[in-house]
Amino acid sequence: MEKALSDSEKYLWNFIDNHLVDIPNYSIVKLSEKANVSTATIVRAMKKKGYEGFTSFKHYLKDQSNTTINFSGVEKIDAEIKRAILKNEQEVIRTINRLDSGSIEDAIQKIKAAQKIVIFARGFSELIAQEMTVKFQLLGKYCEMHADPNIITSISKKMTKNDIVLLISLNGETAELVTAVKNCLKNEVSTITLTANSSSSLAQLSEIVFTGFKSEGSYFPEYEVRSRLPLSVMARILLDSYAIRTN
Repeated sequence: MEKALSDSEKYLWNFIDNHLVDIPNYSIVKLSEKANVSTATIVRAMKKKGYEGFTSFKHYLKDQSNTTINFSGVEKIDAEIKRAILKNEQEVIRTINRLDSGSIEDAIQKIKAAQKIVIFARGFSELIAQEMTVKFQLLGKYCEMHADPNIITSISKKMTKNDIVLLISLNGETAELVTAVKNCLKNEVSTITLTANSSSSLAQLSEIVFTGFKSEGSYFPEYEVRSRLPLSVMARILLDSYAIRTN
């Protein structure tokens, strides 16, 4: 069983998550300097996470991720472009690694038993919600999606125990969706959330939660248009799994 991390170890692990592409190239001393923690903290954190040490963790990263991309077909690839590609690779791999088979099975059974699926999403997450809505309908399941804030609040108050609500939010703090999940709780309506923030309000309030990995930084820092790739990965896996179980 994984041991609880101390505050300094949590800080370190958050740093590692945010610089995952660079970590295989760091020595323990360099990581200590970059993350501003002691080498002893690094060793303790690795042990608690189930690794023999920092070196074995780096080997794991190289085996599991960095060797899966082949850049030989791209001549003179720019270092920053390569970093962007690896960033997307890490979001996919680490999101998949975070999925729990039990939660997937629970979600499938909840969806199968429900008379109606209602999906709530805002912004760029609406594109994922629209795709899920169409695919559930193609699988013979009644499904509708809503993105308007007022409609989300209104509809969520009218849901019954026979329905299920699916909420899609990258940061898990979208105000209308938080209000909706609270309304569902009052009416004992089952909820499933796709997010990239495990400590968010939606994650804490929802019955079933799928949490993806979101890398830090954005190539569009002036706008709230962060990639929904982790949400797309989880949505596809949930849809494919449902299709397998129902067909």
